[in-house]
Amino acid sequence: MKQSKQPVEMSYYQATATSYEAYAPLQGRQETRVAIIGGGYAGLNTALGLAERGTRDVVLLEREQIAFGASGRNGGFVFAGYSLGEQALLDRLGEARARALFGLTTAAVQRMRERVAAYAIACDAVDEGVIWANWFRDPAVLRQRQQLLAERYGVYWGWLPQEELRERVRSEQYHDGLYERNALHLHPLNYAIGLAAAASGQGVRIHEKSGVSRLQREGSHWRITTPQGELLAEQVVLACGGYLAGLRKQIDRAVLPIATYVMATEPLGERLAECLATRAAVYDTRFAFDYYRPLPDTRLLWGGRISIRNRSPQAVQRMLRHDMLRVFPQLEDAKIDYAWSGLMSYARHQMPQLGRGEGEDAGLWWAQAFGGHGLAPTCAAGELLAAAIADGDDAWRQFADYGLTHTHKPFGLLAAQCNYWWQQARDGLKTRLEG
Repeated sequence: MKQSKQPVEMSYYQATATSYEAYAPLQGRQETRVAIIGGGYAGLNTALGLAERGTRDVVLLEREQIAFGASGRNGGFVFAGYSLGEQALLDRLGEARARALFGLTTAAVQRMRERVAAYAIACDAVDEGVIWANWFRDPAVLRQRQQLLAERYGVYWGWLPQEELRERVRSEQYHDGLYERNALHLHPLNYAIGLAAAASGQGVRIHEKSGVSRLQREGSHWRITTPQGELLAEQVVLACGGYLAGLRKQIDRAVLPIATYVMATEPLGERLAECLATRAAVYDTRFAFDYYRPLPDTRLLWGGRISIRNRSPQAVQRMLRHDMLRVFPQLEDAKIDYAWSGLMSYARHQMPQLGRGEGEDAGLWWAQAFGGHGLAPTCAAGELLAAAIADGDDAWRQFADYGLTHTHKPFGLLAAQCNYWWQQARDGLKTRLEG
């Protein structure tokens, strides 16, 4: 067996990112109507949503570079739904409210298509759907979800019998599958860079390398302090995800920063067709699932696992390569060129947290905890917050049941890791029993 070379110390996305002129740090004293802290998807979608509604007195501050965190490191899957499953959403909210919340993400998938086209965002978007491949022999989990989505949400996923699935995904590991047509995949960092360019082009002032050290209420405004400047804002949106800003304890303590791992192979050329005869993205039915997709240069991008620890590229490569070879042993000699990790934000209730402060925190908004399903839900969240700030729309209150639940770190992190290990062991046991 050939040994993979050591992966480079950057992600595939960084290596293939659209070049742009860096946004200058905030300098001196400025004023704005809306300040957004965080240059990931939640912040960018809110900024662009405001600009599209005619509110262009907006400043976005990013501590590092645009999409430095999970927004620029994820698998690039775009589909409807949340980390919380559809049945749990239904049980909590009832059919009408659950269907409305789910519908926000369905609409967001279409909104993303429209923005990619309208702003000519070069993000390698592949609008070929997503396959949910069954790791286990029992098809019940597929049939139950297919029926639930159709009957209660009005969403129809196609059935893929084993023979057809294995024609598309050339692995003996899977059995039957479902095909979600209303889904796509893309280069997440380039998509974020495109959102930033679109917002900037409509008057949003973006400042990179502008980490906020202090957020203080002064009368009817907020004073925001960065290393080289100060900003006075009427309203503030905190959109920091798993990379906590340390500005409001009740907001930071409501999320768990959880790491996920991704890698990309060398260009496989014709060998990619030995694994995939589809341009759809793929993930499987385990709790601890793999997810992967073909890239335009014939690489295979592979992700999976969750952990409370960031790991080195070498460690990520070792773990994910093992996982990949369980599915595609024909890639045993393939080299891994890139491996990386990133922090997502999870809430205990597994739903996004959108909210607005009251009293002394009046004019403060937040959007976080998108939990690994971030592309469509962050688009939906940005639209809701933009409509609220620009037009006074109160549709954001649909998330009121999912508030800033305390995660009790570090115990919450340990509990999350133990739950993952338990679920992983349960999946493994079920696999062996079927074997």
